[in-house]
Amino acid sequence: MLPLDIEEMNTPPKKQRWYQILYVQVIIAIIVGILLGYFYPSVGESMKPLGDAFIKLVKMIISPVIFLTVVTGIAGMNNMKTVGRVTAKAMTYFLTFSTLALIIGLIVANVVQPGHGLNIDPSTLESAKVQEYVQKSHDATITNFLMDIIPTTALSPLTNGNILQTLLIAILFGISLALVGEKAKPLVNLFQELSAPVFKLVAILMKAAPVGAFGAMAFTIGKYGIGSIGNLLFLIVTFYISSVLFVLIILGAVARYNGFSIIRLIKYIKEELLLVLGTSSSEAALPTLMQKLEAAGCKKSVVGLVVPTGYSFNLDGTNIYMTMAALFIAQACNIDLTIQQQILLLLVAMLSSKGAAGVTGAGFITLAATLSVVPSVPVEGMALILGIDRFMSECRALTNLIGNACATIVVSRWEKSLDNDVLQETLSRQPAATTK
Repeated sequence: MLPLDIEEMNTPPKKQRWYQILYVQVIIAIIVGILLGYFYPSVGESMKPLGDAFIKLVKMIISPVIFLTVVTGIAGMNNMKTVGRVTAKAMTYFLTFSTLALIIGLIVANVVQPGHGLNIDPSTLESAKVQEYVQKSHDATITNFLMDIIPTTALSPLTNGNILQTLLIAILFGISLALVGEKAKPLVNLFQELSAPVFKLVAILMKAAPVGAFGAMAFTIGKYGIGSIGNLLFLIVTFYISSVLFVLIILGAVARYNGFSIIRLIKYIKEELLLVLGTSSSEAALPTLMQKLEAAGCKKSVVGLVVPTGYSFNLDGTNIYMTMAALFIAQACNIDLTIQQQILLLLVAMLSSKGAAGVTGAGFITLAATLSVVPSVPVEGMALILGIDRFMSECRALTNLIGNACATIVVSRWEKSLDNDVLQETLSRQPAATTK
C-alpha cells in the first residue's frame, strides 16, 4: 500500500473546479510570471525568493522520502542479491541511453549546424564568468564524485540534502534491517507508519507549487529577458526539437517494446513536468514522481533505487545539450573538428558527465569540464551561451525527468517487479483496483 493516497494528491475530485487543479494553477502561474517578467523586469527579478523558497521546501523533504522509501523497500526483500541486481540493471540502462543521447546531440549539431555563420573571434569573448564554471569543473572529477558519495556521518545526509549520500545510507541500513530479520520488524513497521505523515507533508508542500513556479519564471524572464535569446534562438529551438525527438522516438521505442506508451506516461506525470518547467529544478518533482511510479505498479524497492540514482547518472537532456553546445561553439568560432576530434569530445563528455553528477548547474559545469580537456574548442566560447543557458536548463530537466520515469518502469519490468495491469490502468487514467 502507498503511504499516501495517490489519487488524493494527483487526481482531482470530480466536484473540483478547473482552477482548483494543481497543474492548471501551475500553468497559470507560469504565464503570469512570464508576463510580469516581460513587462516589469525589475519587479519580476525581485520575485526570485519565491522560487528559491519553494525549491528549498521541497529539498527539505527529499532526503526523508528517499530514506523511508528505500529502507522499507529493501527491508522487505527476501534476497539481498536483488539489490545488486537492480542497481546493475539500472546502471546498464543509464550508461546505454546517456551515451545514445550524447551521440544524438553530436549528429544533430553536425546536420543542422546552429553555430554556422556567426564568425566569432574567441579572443573577443568575455570569459570572467566562464572561469567560475571552469574552476568548479576542476573539482568535479570522478574520484571526487565517488568520495563525495560517502557522508561524514550516518545522519548527515538527512540534513545536507545530498541525494546519493542519502541513497547510500538508506541502502546499507535497509540491508542491515533485512539481515537482522524478525527482531527488526518493529523498526520496519515504525518506518512504514512514519511514511504516511511524511508523504502527507509532500502533498501539503505541493500546494505552494504555483507560487514557486511564478517566482522562478518571473525572475528568469525579468533578469535575462526574452530578447536575450535573440540570435541564439536557433540553438535553443534545435536543442528543444532534438530533446523532443529523443523522447518520442528513442524513449518511445523503448517504452513500446516494454509494453507502455511514452505519451501516456508524459500525460501521467504532467504535474511534475510543469513543476520542473516552472522552477528549472528536476529535484522539485522527485518526491511526487516516486509516489506516482509506485502507484503505477512499480515495486517500492525498485523505485527507491532507480529514481534517486537516475537523478545523478541518467541525464539524457544534459548529455544532448553537452555535445550540441560544444559543437555550436566550435561552429560559431569557425573551428572545423575532424571525426577523430568529435569522437574524443564524445568520450570526454561521457566521463565528465558522471564526474559532475549531482552538482548544482551540472549541465554548464560538465560542458566546462569537457572543453577544458578538449583543446580544439576554446572554453571561452561558453560565454556565447551563458546568457541563454537558463532557457535551455528547463528542457534539460524535463528530458531528464521523463528519461528517469521511463527507466524506472523498464527496470521494474526487467526485474519482474512491475504490475502491468496496474500500469496500463493508471496510464489510461482509470483508477487502479489495487496499489502496491
